[in-house]
This record gives sequence, structure tokens and C-alpha cells, in this order.
Amino acid sequence: MELKRLWIAATAVVSVFLTGCATQTLPTAQVRESLTTNVDNYQYLIGPGDNLSIFVWRNPEISGNFIVRPDGKVTTSLVEDIVVAGKTPTSLAREIEAELSRYINSPRVTVSVNNFSGPLSEQVRVIGEATNPSAINYTQHLTLLDLMISVGGLTEFANGDNAVLVRTINGEQKSYALNIEKLIKDGDISKNIDMLPGDIVIIPEAWF
Repeated sequence: MELKRLWIAATAVVSVFLTGCATQTLPTAQVRESLTTNVDNYQYLIGPGDNLSIFVWRNPEISGNFIVRPDGKVTTSLVEDIVVAGKTPTSLAREIEAELSRYINSPRVTVSVNNFSGPLSEQVRVIGEATNPSAINYTQHLTLLDLMISVGGLTEFANGDNAVLVRTINGEQKSYALNIEKLIKDGDISKNIDMLPGDIVIIPEAWF
């Protein structure tokens, strides 16, 4: 009984938080400041667990596949413990070229990513009354509808129209109301929105 009372109290606190915070109008989706304007400018950032293919033109002996370690680094034949997490494949290629130029004349490097994981800061999380609450790797033009398909939709106990999106804008976390039930059960496509890296969707339980 004590555990049940604690659960009810905690649920009530979350409900009050969601109701109080989700009053703002959702702004036009914008990616991180360094990419300026909007979701069309998104560039993938390398993260721990990614499998990198690093190709050095005319130097197959120092080319190869490398797994990004949990500390965000990889070790190649000539460059030890290079930090790769949080960088785009193109910027990493230019950085490796600069390092290799100490040993090779005019190196040309190509970096591609396999088995995408990405940084935790780029993942989109769904918690609460989703069928399979989880963290989803962000992909360009990911929408709320795509996200809900990935987590299997709402549970029978979900209050989808009282859901909240928590988004970090200019270093500040802000909360916005979502109408997930209208979107996926009523087919109201006007409730669909662009998701961004780092978004958190909170789906509360309905009160019966």
C-alpha cells in the first residue's frame, strides 16, 4: 500500500508539472546554432559505438574500420587517441589529414560511418506511456509521427493529448504541448511536428 501511495503521489506531481509547463507555442524547428536555419541543415555527428571507415588515398596500410570507443576516441596506425565524437565525418577527415601531413605528403582522407549510434545528445527520447519507451537515433526530417511509429504508439493507459515535448533552445529547456492522440488515433496530421536532436517526449498516464 505504501508503494502504491508513493506511485500515485509521484504521478500527480508529474501531471502538475506537465500541465503547468506545456503552455508555450512550439516554434519552427531549428537545428543546433552552429548549423543555423533549420532541419534541412542537419549534419550527422559521430558518437561512441559508431563504426568508422577511414580511407587514406594511396595508403591502404593505414586505412581501415574503427569502432568509436565509449570515451569518443579512436586509435589509427599513425594517429593515437584522436577525439572523433561530436564531429561530422567531413570535419574529422580534414583533421586527420592535418595530423597525417606530418608523415605523408598531401594526404587525402575520406571518413564514412557504418552502424550509426551517434552522441547521446543527438538521440530523441520517448518516456512514459509509449508501447516501447526508448531512445531513437535522430535522422534528418524525423517527425513526431515517425517517432511514435518507432516506439510502437501509445499504450491503452496513455493520455496522448496531454503529452509534452521538452526541447533545449539556446541552452534553455522549454516545454511544449503535444497532441499525440489526435495525431495517431484521429489522423489529424496538423498535429505532426519536426523532431530535433536531443528532444524528449513525455507521455503521461490518463486519469480514469
